[in-house]
Amino acid sequence: MKHCCDHTRHQTPRAEHHHHTHHCQPRSEPVGQTVSCVSDDHGTSEKVAAGDDDGPGRAHSWRIGGMDCPSCASKIETAVRRLPGVLSAEVRFSTERLLVQLTPEVSPHAVTQAIRGAGFTPIDEQKAEHRPATVPSTPWQDNRSILVLLALIVAAGGASLLLPVVAPALFTLATLWGIWPIGRKALQLARSGSPFSIETLMTVAACGALLLGETAEAAMVLLLFLIGEKLESLAANKARKGVKALMALVPNQALRVTANGLEKVTAASLRPDDEIEVHPGGRLPVDGTLLTELAAFDESAVTGESLPVERSRGERLAAGSLLVDVAVRVRVTSTSGNNTIDRILHLMEQAESNRAPIARFIERFSRWYTPAMILAATLVALVPPLLMSADWATWTYRGLVLLLIGCPCALVISTPAAVTSALASASRMGILIKGGAALEQLGKINTLAFDKTGTLTQGEPRLQQLIIFPPFERKLVLTLAAGLEAGSHHPLARALVTAAETEGIQPENLPHRRTLPGAGIESEWQGQPLKICTPAHLNAGQLTAGQQAEIDRLRADAHTLVVLVIGEQIAALFALSDPLRADARVAVAALQQLNIRCLMLTGDHQTAAARIADELGIDYRAELKPEDKLEAIMQLGASRQLAMVGDGINDAPALKQASVGIAMGQGTDVALDSADAALTHNRLTGLADAVRLSRATHRNIRQNITLALGLKAVFLVTSVLGITGLWLAVLADTGATALVTLNALRLLTVRSQE
Repeated sequence: MKHCCDHTRHQTPRAEHHHHTHHCQPRSEPVGQTVSCVSDDHGTSEKVAAGDDDGPGRAHSWRIGGMDCPSCASKIETAVRRLPGVLSAEVRFSTERLLVQLTPEVSPHAVTQAIRGAGFTPIDEQKAEHRPATVPSTPWQDNRSILVLLALIVAAGGASLLLPVVAPALFTLATLWGIWPIGRKALQLARSGSPFSIETLMTVAACGALLLGETAEAAMVLLLFLIGEKLESLAANKARKGVKALMALVPNQALRVTANGLEKVTAASLRPDDEIEVHPGGRLPVDGTLLTELAAFDESAVTGESLPVERSRGERLAAGSLLVDVAVRVRVTSTSGNNTIDRILHLMEQAESNRAPIARFIERFSRWYTPAMILAATLVALVPPLLMSADWATWTYRGLVLLLIGCPCALVISTPAAVTSALASASRMGILIKGGAALEQLGKINTLAFDKTGTLTQGEPRLQQLIIFPPFERKLVLTLAAGLEAGSHHPLARALVTAAETEGIQPENLPHRRTLPGAGIESEWQGQPLKICTPAHLNAGQLTAGQQAEIDRLRADAHTLVVLVIGEQIAALFALSDPLRADARVAVAALQQLNIRCLMLTGDHQTAAARIADELGIDYRAELKPEDKLEAIMQLGASRQLAMVGDGINDAPALKQASVGIAMGQGTDVALDSADAALTHNRLTGLADAVRLSRATHRNIRQNITLALGLKAVFLVTSVLGITGLWLAVLADTGATALVTLNALRLLTVRSQE
């Protein structure tokens, strides 16, 4: 069916050409090459389009796979930047892209070698496309290191009860098994310019515990670390699915109009001025101009607006828009890789590059803590015997004690333990938080920006008012309206059918319904013509002065209007709108009590936005395209700690740019995967709960760090003075680990205050 929305139309983002690399080409050749941790194939980079060349020299691009967290990106950047002739190197984690500026005399092969040296291996995508499909890996193959290590630890634990003499050997074997891949990666990173990575930290911690006979502790720390790395890898792979879902909005094929009829072609082969045909239920593969007289499009992928928008001949259309009613013809205006969806992907890349990734706490701390403690232990073991002729055995022993005290096991566990407990508590409250970085930032926000449709509102129109004009009655107009709309998937049609069903009214059986392209639906009832449409499609003079006054009043209240006409008489006026979520007011009030400013950013028109904002008592900005939302987030984020809440594909760049992006659980896959957190239960009151939990986690982490470092500081002094020995050093380390773990578990008791 066809409805023409009675409110102000949204403007589709214009199809001007951005001069950037075709960074996302799901239907054409790859830009550069892929880098992975698992393949042995080689490849060479390809020249990047001029638009990505932001400085002197040549710009090259690689695709990168296997990155588990933003720290992987920084390691690759460090390895590449050390090369002579590299002017700049930047990894965009969300879209797996490495951009490098090279001087003319430098070969891209040097970059390839640097990436391999950091533990990653280049793959030539073009060769990979022709490679036979590989057999999917089994859970055993994916998790062999963890499973073997776990089995060895369990065996050692059992042996400690039955054959205590064998247990240390088994724990030692478990430690050696776990430390081999970590130590090898630490060595690779050290050679490529990252000597004090978290892998180095874990290697030193495990070796220190092993040398001092704490084999069980060494094995357990390695197991926890490997499990954490695996979880990060799974989260990264989930994010990749979001990017693929965004690409999937644009069809791979299109129907091109030729002199001989319709020809099925790939979307990548379309060029500006080509003419294509799109049928109802299909998405536009390109940006274009409408050649058909009238048609309705669901543009929620671009604007976030839940209601279809009517477009007329000559208006611009965005790729990814869903055709609602009639077959149309469209003139192509965009090139491959440069349509609206591609530009949204590019905005996501820009947001990623403009937002400094939050390094993991231990990674930052290890840059000075690990080398400092190793140096201190070495000096304690060597300086007194060399300079003061002290006893070598005594001071070597004290150096080993100091190394054990300096072993960062408690620190390694303190932050992850608190974060893990908090994330578990959040999931129980229906809040999915994707890692410690997002959890950390949530507690710092002082401004929260909301999308409107599907976030503050329910995302589906509802019948708000029904104006009936004599001599017609309510039951009659509802049964006729529902009969006309029965079976339609149009949001306005569903709203009218639902309104009738709510009152127990059965739709009238109207077998001769006809869709009026761009106008509505008509039929017959008891020998009279019957039609449902918007007021704009009524004949001139058909409305009385009173009816026109009602229409003007409802339009001023930002309602979408539908008229039922029986014969030549106006029988009823239906006013529909997207209502607020039931908990929207409570949620905003709870956030304001936490001193968080709330505002709304929406692609909807001014009147509808003003009505929602007034009901909630918040500020707003309306008629924003995706790039406008991103710009607003950048401006607000320059002076405030900002979070963004949204549910649509059009919100994805803004969700990436904000300090914390939060998606509604019923939102699109792209929004969910672009966000740092999601409300799985769709209750807005969860936002305040998430902020409270984050602030509690901040306090808990500070307490853990104080416990871990405080105990170490005390025993460091007593060990150097010879007051405490090895067993107390072990107690200090294991005791600190136990204390911070128990303290972190308190976060599991946090409950929603709803």
